[in-house]
Parts: sequence; structure tokens; C-alpha cells
Amino acid sequence: MDIDSQIASNLAKVNASLRDAEMQAGKAAGSVTLVAISKTHSPKNIKCAVASGHSSFGENRVQEALEKWPALRENHDDIQLHLVGALQSNKARLAVGLFDVIETLDRLKVARALAKNMDSLGCRPECFVQVNTGNEPQKAGVSPQDADNLIKSCRDEFGLPVTGLMCIPPMGEEPSPHFVFLAQIAQRNGLKKLSMGMSADYKVAVRFGATHVRVGTAIFGERQQPGNY
Repeated sequence: MDIDSQIASNLAKVNASLRDAEMQAGKAAGSVTLVAISKTHSPKNIKCAVASGHSSFGENRVQEALEKWPALRENHDDIQLHLVGALQSNKARLAVGLFDVIETLDRLKVARALAKNMDSLGCRPECFVQVNTGNEPQKAGVSPQDADNLIKSCRDEFGLPVTGLMCIPPMGEEPSPHFVFLAQIAQRNGLKKLSMGMSADYKVAVRFGATHVRVGTAIFGERQQPGNY
């Protein structure tokens, strides 16, 4: 099977699995957004997914996204691009101009930079606050105990369009408690959107309230080396 057919087949399988997970969770069909994680994958491979009718994609690095997506979006106004990797404040202006959703807001310095550049560019991408539910020192995300204060500051001090939360559970741990924890933080802050669940656990995440799942390997296969496309 050639790569075009393989990606189309993979995408169809993931979508079918996601519809089944929605049904089992009592959710409406199509209510959970599948964000296809295209980081390190070539524009050619991404075009295969676009040709199959997919329109939501995620990238980890601002610079890589800038190299790929302006051309990819030229004839596809419906594409929604998510930033799912850590954001440095010095890349905030580029991120605001390129992404529709920034899922990795995790500290005041980044919030301040986003607000400044949203005002100057006239763009207001949605923002999700990333919560480090496992309090892992090597991982990005605000600590759970500081999440409420950060959400309040992002809204009240900076006027950011915070609409949801995102998390990446610790590798090797049962993800369910982390998904429940994130949903509780969202509920008490009046946030409706939850980006949680990846290739290995997105069906579990749907059961616990995910509105967005981030799937890369199950669609595109193993990651390529950045820039080797």
C-alpha cells in the first residue's frame, strides 16, 4: 500500500474508533475533535490527510509549522492549526499569527506576550492552559495547585480567550486519574474544552470528557526526523 492510501486508511480507522468511543461515552457523533499531529511529517503526507477531508492538525514547533503550513493552507480555508508543543514567549508573535488554537499556555510570561501580540496583530487564537497533572519536573505545564490562579490571571489581567485545558499524563501511568483531575479543574473554572488523549489512550480520554484528542502515530506512522521531508 502506498503512503497516500496508508494515511487515508489509518485516518478512516482512527475516525471510526473515535466515533465508537463517542457512542460508548454517550456523546454525539462528531462531538470530539480529532487533532492530527503532523509534527516532523512532510507536507506531502499532510496533503494525504487533507485530501481525505481532515481539517484539524497539530504542530509542536512554531518554526517547523511556519515552514510547512502557509503553503498547505493556501487552498484550504477550513484548516484549523493547533500548537501542541511548548511555547517560548519570544515566539508568541509568530504563534499568534499562525495558529488558530494555542494549547500550551502555562505561565504568566507567555500569557503577557500572547496578549500583547494579539492586540497588535488583531488575531485572537483560542488558548488552552496546559496543566502538568503529574507534577513532572521535566514537563511543561502549570502545576495543578497553581492552575486556577493562572486561568484567572489570563482572563482578568490579560483578557485572553481561554476556552479549555490540556494535559499529557505521565508515561507509564494509568491516564484515567489525570483525565478526571483535568476535568475537575475545567469544571470549577467554567471551561468546556479538554484536550487530552493521544494515540495510545484517546478512547479512554473520550470516556472522561475529552473534547479534543491528539493523534499522530496512528495516522501518519512513526515520526520522521525534523526537516527530513
